[in-house]
Amino acid sequence: MQNMEIFDPFIGMLLLTFAVWFFMYVRRIAFLTKNNIDAQELTTPERGAKIIPEEVSYASNNLKNLFELPVIFYAVCLFLYVSGQVDETYIMAAWLFFALRVVHSLVQCTVNIVMLRFAAYAVSSIALWFMVLRVAFKQFA
Repeated sequence: MQNMEIFDPFIGMLLLTFAVWFFMYVRRIAFLTKNNIDAQELTTPERGAKIIPEEVSYASNNLKNLFELPVIFYAVCLFLYVSGQVDETYIMAAWLFFALRVVHSLVQCTVNIVMLRFAAYAVSSIALWFMVLRVAFKQFA
């Protein structure tokens, strides 16, 4: 059933978000434990930024990114499913969005090479905006 196929990259995004969330806490807890830092010292993001090194916060920054454009992706996927408009073009665009968000997350959580991360972000965004605009044109045509 093609309509259900839109949920494969949708669930992939949910699992990516879980993986980044898990990795973030593994890195943070390891850093705090290794350096005997009391968690109470991290009462605000500003205090945390002064204590936790940038590379330990990469995953945290990526997790925030996963609650930006991906929220629109979830909404579009649900709209497509409910309205019965899922087709191969949407499925390919959804997989492209998901695959490039995986690349974006891997880069940001590890080496954090900005231009590589930006390239993955930009192309994934194009795939998402293609989906949004296609939905809008079909809806208002």
